This record gives sequence, C-alpha cells and structure tokens, in this order.
Amino acid sequence: MISTPPLSAGQFFNTSDGRFQSVYLDSPHSFSGLEGQDVIEGLTQAPKVLPPKYFYDDRGSQLFEQICGLPEYYPTRTEAWILQHYAPEIAEITGPCQLIELGSGSSTKTRLLLDAYQAQGYPLYYQPIDVSAGMLADSAAQLLTDYPTLQVQALVGTYDQALTALPPASAPRLLLFLGSSLGNFTPLECDQFFAQVTTVLEPGDYFLLGIDLQKDRAILEAAYNDHQGVTAAFNVNMLAHLNYRFAGNFNLEAFHHQAIYNPGDCQIEMYLHCRQPQSVRLKALDLSLDLARGDSIRTEISRKFNLEHMQGYLQAQGLSPLLTWVDSQHWFGMILCRL
Repeated sequence: MISTPPLSAGQFFNTSDGRFQSVYLDSPHSFSGLEGQDVIEGLTQAPKVLPPKYFYDDRGSQLFEQICGLPEYYPTRTEAWILQHYAPEIAEITGPCQLIELGSGSSTKTRLLLDAYQAQGYPLYYQPIDVSAGMLADSAAQLLTDYPTLQVQALVGTYDQALTALPPASAPRLLLFLGSSLGNFTPLECDQFFAQVTTVLEPGDYFLLGIDLQKDRAILEAAYNDHQGVTAAFNVNMLAHLNYRFAGNFNLEAFHHQAIYNPGDCQIEMYLHCRQPQSVRLKALDLSLDLARGDSIRTEISRKFNLEHMQGYLQAQGLSPLLTWVDSQHWFGMILCRL
C-alpha cells in the first residue's frame, strides 16, 4: 500500500526506492477562485447540467470500477478484448514508449499493454492521470508489485491540468485515452481537447483512442441503467461530492437516476431527477437555488461514434490513424494514431 500525504498543488511524494512519484496538480483540500465556476454556470442555466468530472472523488472512482464489471456494461470487457488480442501489435508498432493515461482509474486494461511491452523487453514507464489520489495510489501499489522494473509517476488532477503539466519526455510517448471517455465531451470540447493533445505531443508520439460505437438503443440504455443500481449510486454520489467539496446540502435521497438514449445526437444522457422541492445551498460557491419536484440535472453525455467518421476527424485534427481494431461484435473500436 502506498499512502500519500495531503499535498499542496505542485508538491510531490516519492517512495524511498524512487519507483513511484505522486504529483498533485491542484490541492486536494482547497480550490481556487475559478474552481466551481462550472458548477455555478451549470446549475444556473436551463436546462441544468453538471460536469462529469465531479463524479470522480474516491467513492465515485470505486463505484465506477464496480460499473465496469456489471453484466450490462459492455464497454470495459469489449475494449479489454481488443487489447488482449492486439496489445502485442501495438507494442511492436510503437517500440519502447512512455505510457501516459488520461483517466487511468484502476489501470486494469493498461496491464495488457504493460504485459505486451514487457514481453518485448522494453523498459516500463507509466504516467497514470486521475482526479482520485486514492485510486492512483492503490493501483500504483499493485502495479509496482507486479512489474518489478516499472516506474510510475502519478499525476493527480484533471485532463487539462495534466496535459499542461506533462514533463519533457525522454522517449516517444503513447498517450492513452481509453474507455470511450471522449464521448463525455461535446463536439466543441472535443475540438479543444485535441488542440491541447496535438500541442503537447511531439512528432513521432502516438495516441491510442477507445470509442464506443453506435448500436441498438436497448443495449445502450441497459448499460447505463443496471439492475443492481450501481450506476444510480454513482450518479447520486456526484451530489455527495459537491456537498463535501463546496459545503453543500443536496438531499441525496430526494433524487433518482435515469439514463436515456438521444438518437438525434447519438448519445446517452444521464439525469438526476428531483423527487421533492428543496432549497440547495453551496456555501463555498455562494450559490443558492430552489429545486421543484420534477426538476432535472443532466450529469453526463456519452456520445456513440462511427469508426470511419472518427478516423477522418482525427486526421483533420493532425493525428494520423495507423490502425483500427474492433471487438467481435463491432460494439467498440480502438484507433492508434501518430502525430
């Protein structure tokens, strides 16, 4: 177990053997004047929205790991199937690389890539990036045990913070963006994200993208409305995170979860619906709002993509697709690009 002490933004924690470093890109117990502005803007507009980044406190990260193992939630196992079959090919194409992962979570699927690079005899260097310091520490501890030559530099922060703070590379980099997390971005946010990615990467660096593909509505809606209620707990936990982080008083029991597919925009939309009137105060943001029975807050979109269209889009963003792979049911796709 690696236990990282509370650190301020920019501070870091090293283990005595030098194989693990944890860098906080923002203070885990405070926020700047700008932090939370997205919450204020989202809750004061119509319809109300919240950014999905607030799902991922330590509890939210744990719940998402449970979601990944649910029978209805196909993205994790289909993406893992692709990596199980094609990670050796990826390692052979890229050669020795520094692996950088946005939204690493438990790094379970990343192990398939580490295995492939290790089998080639390549040095193992991994930079997992996540907003959950606890999840990063726990996953790094197990990785360091299982891969004796691995070096890990964990970055605690958002995608924006991490891409801005990446240190200079001593070898070609493979930037991983798995789990179809790209689907949480609006088209404008996708453009902004790839502008940042192509600024950070150097010519010859690689980018590996996992995307959820368009499919039958029933399959999609079942994946986000599981029978065990784990996704519902994950959704409501966002409000618990806001209560803790911004001194709020959302009544969690007064909300229920729903996910629906919007065929016009080819996206799942996740909502929290208010069951009863309540007055909400987020003291740290100086924000008050009254919610009526039936009011809804959209907490996430999850766009579903066309593989060929995405290849053209990536090319237009300055990333050259080299190879694509899909699972046996053509439910999930993966694209390897080079800058």
